[in-house]
Amino acid sequence: ALRNPAMMGGPFINYDASRVPAVRALMETTAREQAEMVALAEAIKELDRLLPGECCGYSLEQVYPKIPEALRGYVELVYDLNNNVSFRFVEGLLYLSPYYKESSQSIALSLVDKDGARPFIFSTPRLRGDGHVYLNLPFRHAGLGELFKMKETPQTFGHIAEALGVGGVDEAAFSRFFTEEAPPPPDAYAGEGVRIRYFGHACILIEAGGTSILSDPVISYDYAADVSRYTFSDLPEHIDYVFLTHNHQDHLMFETLLQLRHKIKNIIVPKSGGGMADPSLKLLLQVVGFDNVREIDEMETIRVEGGSITGVPFFGEHADLDIRTKMAFLVRMRDRLIMCAADSNNIEPRLYEHVRKIVGKVDVLFLGMECEGAPLNWMYGPLLTKPMAHAMDQSRRLDGSNYEKGIDIVDKLTPEQVYVYAMGQEPWLTFLTSLHYTEQSPPIVDSDKLVADCRGRGIVGERLYCSKEIFL
Repeated sequence: ALRNPAMMGGPFINYDASRVPAVRALMETTAREQAEMVALAEAIKELDRLLPGECCGYSLEQVYPKIPEALRGYVELVYDLNNNVSFRFVEGLLYLSPYYKESSQSIALSLVDKDGARPFIFSTPRLRGDGHVYLNLPFRHAGLGELFKMKETPQTFGHIAEALGVGGVDEAAFSRFFTEEAPPPPDAYAGEGVRIRYFGHACILIEAGGTSILSDPVISYDYAADVSRYTFSDLPEHIDYVFLTHNHQDHLMFETLLQLRHKIKNIIVPKSGGGMADPSLKLLLQVVGFDNVREIDEMETIRVEGGSITGVPFFGEHADLDIRTKMAFLVRMRDRLIMCAADSNNIEPRLYEHVRKIVGKVDVLFLGMECEGAPLNWMYGPLLTKPMAHAMDQSRRLDGSNYEKGIDIVDKLTPEQVYVYAMGQEPWLTFLTSLHYTEQSPPIVDSDKLVADCRGRGIVGERLYCSKEIFL
């Protein structure tokens, strides 16, 4: 399995047998140091088993004393309007409780000098002695901002070593990440129109009139490679707005966000519905050092310099779970409308009829078409408190639009340009997506068909790969 690239996302540890002792030691350390978290997980399962038998539409007040001790005061019991019982977490309180452990956070630094060299993120434990330098710091630590500013602003090695508390045996290894070569100046667009740059996957940079808007930042590093791409050095000095479409790992990536934190003025996130599967992105980002986070609701508009950003409903791609933290975004700049629809699945075509009546004609549409999708358990399985039947799991996919659904969105929004993106094709992204397409893969077949159909109608159409620059 380890030797077969097609098995990269499989349910196995991504190390060979020689690392078994190190993996075993990590498991033992984790069980010991995270005993409170394991107990919390068991308490959640216990509460989930308790509620159906105790709650039959009558008052829930008498049930509170039966809540497992680890959850007492951290959950509220609730009914929906049909007397189905559930519970919600008081997330803000949990972040201030012993269950939020900054001591569990750390940063691993390593040199990346080629595409496809990183093992799959979900199945690769971080083991000491694997060539990384580990900074045992909370994500909000001010020294991380000082470190990443040095991509553009020079400092002495002593300054950053002191800011991060690096010393002793780590200092020599840490020093190899630095150079005396000056970087190019930050890139900013000063033209008259709108410039759009595709950085790979769902990362789009929109610039006009001195305002910069970045979507779903997942960005490649700068190294010699077979395919060109935009990297961190192609970003402007400051990013006015970052919007996050949803909280899957290929759209919300701390590795990139923490490196950009000092540049970002505002982050816009979808409003959360709460619960284990749908935590608040606003709270999450605030506790790791972003103090400029704003939630946006469906069809809510935020005015920005020279335009606006509107949240558009995003159906599908979440295996039918009750998750509200997902949003397509409509950006208006210089009277041009650009929709970043991410992995929206057109499972209810009437939605886009309503949207078109409200927003009018869209000029540029970016649409994800990973139409196979993994089953629910691939991502959300660890959050389930009961096993799910295999057939049920396979029927509920993390999929985007296929050709028929995608072309229906095009029919309704009538864009002048259509770009298929967020396909996980870029060679530096396999450690996040584990995708290995062939020409016969349904997402490739369907997106090719959509692009050809658009071109046949006189609409600019393209499936994006690695980089693209568009001017409006």
